[in-house]
Amino acid sequence: MLTPYRRVLSEPGALAFSGAALVARLPISMIGLGIVLLISTVTGSYGLAGSVSAVFLISNALLTVPQGRLLDQWGQARVLTTAIAVHTVALVLLVVAVQADWPLVTTYAAAALGGATLPAVGPSVRARWSHRLHRPADVATAYALESVLDEVVFIVGPILVTVLATGWRSWSGLAVAIVVGLVGTLGYASLRATQPPARRRSADDGPRPPMPWRAIAAIALVALLLGTALGAAEVITVAFTEEAGVKRWAGFLLALWAAGSLVGGVVTGSIQWQRGPGGRLRWATLGLAVAMAPLPWIGSVAVLAMVLFVGGLAVAPSLIATNSLVEQTVPSGRLSEGMALVHTGIVAGVAPGATLAGLVIDAQGASTAYLIPVVAGVAGALAARLTPR
Repeated sequence: MLTPYRRVLSEPGALAFSGAALVARLPISMIGLGIVLLISTVTGSYGLAGSVSAVFLISNALLTVPQGRLLDQWGQARVLTTAIAVHTVALVLLVVAVQADWPLVTTYAAAALGGATLPAVGPSVRARWSHRLHRPADVATAYALESVLDEVVFIVGPILVTVLATGWRSWSGLAVAIVVGLVGTLGYASLRATQPPARRRSADDGPRPPMPWRAIAAIALVALLLGTALGAAEVITVAFTEEAGVKRWAGFLLALWAAGSLVGGVVTGSIQWQRGPGGRLRWATLGLAVAMAPLPWIGSVAVLAMVLFVGGLAVAPSLIATNSLVEQTVPSGRLSEGMALVHTGIVAGVAPGATLAGLVIDAQGASTAYLIPVVAGVAGALAARLTPR
């Protein structure tokens, strides 16, 4: 089962840049949850916490595509180093603003700047794999590997930020995320030998390769709905554990969900698929919708843990198929931009999902709020049928 993974990791420099990207991506699973834990602890409002988290995510969604364009044109090292410097300052400002009870506009502004400058390490590492590998099967395996590592991030990150924020200081989870993101991104950006060449264009180069917008729009819609389901479920799970009197278990439950996704990703990457990524995407999103259907009617933390694990089995296969479909659809010179568009779709869904979840939690409780990811999952399965075959 692991032979395909060994083959792609034997590529010179692959283990180093993939490992560095893993560390650099760890804050992705910590920042949103860290904001929710910090603000809900300080103010007692999940609605406010969700809205600040949403501002962070929305600004990230709006600026990821331009950042992807810059990555293609100016190279990964220059763009990522600049982004992480500004991002670090913004998040430090956010923590100080909440702790010092500064005006809310300061908190929102810091969240917006932090989201806008979050380094696009996920899209860039997939573009790096596509540059280094030449066989489509190897590229698909590499994307599966990165999706598995994404799930490692979402196993370790939520547990770490929850333990720190609930067991020590409410701001400590975000503080660790800031340091890890800075160190990991600078380490990844320093590995220049394996990055794709910058493709700065001049007037003599002619028009840019056309982007297949119809196909990309369909894929981005699926990503948006998946993001809505994932973003809502994260916030709701934290609230569910608090209502049950076991808030300290929130990170564990989210890690179980990520663990299920990790298992699904490992299996997906080890199979030489005869079915194309479009067909796999339709089946994976259908499986996710079915698995999430029981969530609003669960009253036990133990049962919730089992359902989240089973639902997680379909998350990574959905995301792997999405990225593979983009890689096969967009021109190579715009791959980082194409990957960023899908990332934007996911983040653009996470933001309203988290915000709406916070409002419903405050009004009706966590169980009712679980209807949001259920509806989003069903809509995502339907939207997957619009993607290229």
